[in-house]
Amino acid sequence: MSPRAPKGPAVPAFDDGLAFEGLGVSLGSAHVLLTGGTGFVGQAILERLLSDHPATTVSLLIRTKGSTSGDDRLRHLLRKPVFKRWREEVGAEGVEKAIAERLRVLEGGLDSVPPLPNDLDLVIHSASSVSFDPPIDQAFETNVGGAVGLYEALLATGTDPHVVHVSTAYVGGLRKGIFPEASLTHDVDWRAEFEAARAARSRVELASRQPEVLRRFLAEARAKHGKEGPLAVSSHAEEARVAWVKAKLVDHGRTRAESLGWTDVYTLTKAFAERAAEQMWAAAGHRLSFVRPAIVESALRHPYPGWIDGFKVADPLIMAYGRGMLPEFPGVPDSVLDVIPVDFVVNVILLVAANPAPAGEPQYFHSSSGASNPFPIHRMFTNLNRFFTAHPVPTPDQGSIEAADWRFPGVRRVERAVRLRARINDARERLVVRLPASDRTRRILADVDERRGNLESLQSLTDLYRHYIQSEIIFDDGHTKALQARLVATQPAEVSVDVGFDVTDIDWEQFFQEIHFPAITTMTRAFSVRGGSVERAEPPLPQRSDIVAVFDLEGTVVDSNIVEQYLWVRGAGFGKAAWPGEVASLLASLPSYLRAEQRDRGEFIRSFLRRYEGMPVARLEEVVSKGFAQTMLRHTMPEALERIAAHRAAGHRTILVTGSIGTLAQPLAGLFDEVVAGTMHARDGIFTGYLAAPPLVDEARAAWLKQYAERNGFDLASSYGYGDSHSDLVWLELLGNPSAVNPDPNLSREALRRRWAIRNWKRGPYGETSKYIQSSTGVADA
Repeated sequence: MSPRAPKGPAVPAFDDGLAFEGLGVSLGSAHVLLTGGTGFVGQAILERLLSDHPATTVSLLIRTKGSTSGDDRLRHLLRKPVFKRWREEVGAEGVEKAIAERLRVLEGGLDSVPPLPNDLDLVIHSASSVSFDPPIDQAFETNVGGAVGLYEALLATGTDPHVVHVSTAYVGGLRKGIFPEASLTHDVDWRAEFEAARAARSRVELASRQPEVLRRFLAEARAKHGKEGPLAVSSHAEEARVAWVKAKLVDHGRTRAESLGWTDVYTLTKAFAERAAEQMWAAAGHRLSFVRPAIVESALRHPYPGWIDGFKVADPLIMAYGRGMLPEFPGVPDSVLDVIPVDFVVNVILLVAANPAPAGEPQYFHSSSGASNPFPIHRMFTNLNRFFTAHPVPTPDQGSIEAADWRFPGVRRVERAVRLRARINDARERLVVRLPASDRTRRILADVDERRGNLESLQSLTDLYRHYIQSEIIFDDGHTKALQARLVATQPAEVSVDVGFDVTDIDWEQFFQEIHFPAITTMTRAFSVRGGSVERAEPPLPQRSDIVAVFDLEGTVVDSNIVEQYLWVRGAGFGKAAWPGEVASLLASLPSYLRAEQRDRGEFIRSFLRRYEGMPVARLEEVVSKGFAQTMLRHTMPEALERIAAHRAAGHRTILVTGSIGTLAQPLAGLFDEVVAGTMHARDGIFTGYLAAPPLVDEARAAWLKQYAERNGFDLASSYGYGDSHSDLVWLELLGNPSAVNPDPNLSREALRRRWAIRNWKRGPYGETSKYIQSSTGVADA
């Protein structure tokens, strides 16, 4: 027990006769308030209360989610795997009876605690943010503000429940050696730090809106998203600003924590929450106990071996190793990885709950393994290597990922290697995006993106776990071992095993190989990959009349662009003598056209179509109806024709949309229900070189598509789109079924990231294509 506790054992507040020699193992008919009941540890606590303490009443603080009430969330919670055994024992009627008679929902959160019942006997406060690296203001609001809100609400009831405050063993901070089960020794003013953290966001938000900072966001967004349109640029610039604010606040929290002697803002705020509890509750003469778990992982025995709810602290590192993302490890091999099964943590909490601290004298218990059954990181590596050698993660090509062999070179060398690999990957990307679009460049880009994701994850894991994988802190567990010893001395063996927490009983190799690793690998989709390279058949198109299929022209339906089309027109409509001069003029202007195309698709179209200035309208129409039409047929892609025909057969409205002028799309008009294109201004039958309206590209096309769907009753969420350029992204993302056809590198990257269909359509034999188009359009061969 605590050094400040009296020599004799504490008398349980709610003893129903099951206590032996002063040790309570039952909560009797206590009314328990549980916070964090929907979380990992909270679920396990609730399951134990329901199954092993049937006379208790449990009030749960549950936040509503959207239109889902707290009661509905409770019912959903009780259907989770952790409650399976209990549900089977009591049956459906028993579950309903528990909901009606034993469980009470208090709708709200720690930021808005509702009035609490005035008959509480016990409070188990297990709610907190479990993110190590949130923005500083969020961490303080959740962990410190949440604790303050709870204790203020408890004080308002005028009652005297025993509070079990679930903290973390890592509140010990950046220290080496033994960390005692006692109050933290620091004199930091947590209230002043809380106010400073709250004020941090407004300061950073103000800085993010300064012109020099905004100009940088705009320049970066324009370089990456200029072809999508001005609204896309501004949207991505604002996203960059928001991300910048978050990064600054995360760094603020990390730096402030380290400057005060803690590993991160999570452990800092958990430490301050402890001090708030001591000052607000224990100092006011109430009973208060702290349970500090180390790294909580899968259950060893209860409710069943391997129960876990989502990835926990060590699991991202474990799966990163299995996926080949950790070729080396930045940890210290003899550093202790202090892991504790979740059922052991719950057993400590409930036994502490049944044996309150004396009024005004808090008691502290570490639920940890490092002092009594240490598990160093080099043993974790041995276990990882053994497991993933026997059970390698499969790859889509029916291969598998080889388990890495760590040499533990140290965190600095690992970080330098990560930075070097990231620079090489970025240089590779800069080169590839300048190459012509092809299957090969798309494969390289996919590999570049995968490598970037892996490197970012590795860097994130290194930053996040830096202090935990190099820790030299050992958590003293003397109080907890004394409690376990009293349990063994006073209870039958089957009871002491079921509700006990003797960490020396844990065989770590058996725990990881047979329980924990199988549990977390079962949760991941990495092990479900089997022969993923086999192509799946195209699903049939739905038969509906409220679906639109929108096709871009250049690069999607035809293997050409407006420059080639212009040359076709000039080649068919000019004598040979004029041809060299036209080509020379085009080549001289090409650099300016390329710069315009990189900046803005609409700017390029406007600029290039000026070359039609002075051409008679009738002459262009004549050229298009003759030689131009046949050339376009030769450049039309058979897969596009098949897809258009399939959409029409399914009753979909097929639309060809081009930023160029409609006259040039005329040879293919018969394939579609509608052609939407630009019109060139003419005066006295002569083209002026100006468009009659802005070209229908990027955001303009998206705006047109929205209005078209609204006016004609089309369901965009079920509709289809086909485009090849990064400038098509903004309208493709409006559709439920977008396809990137022979995409340029930037669209290819987005399509891969969003898991869109990528189609490789090529020009086919002219004879077959020509016959198909002639039957559909009436265009005769010349």
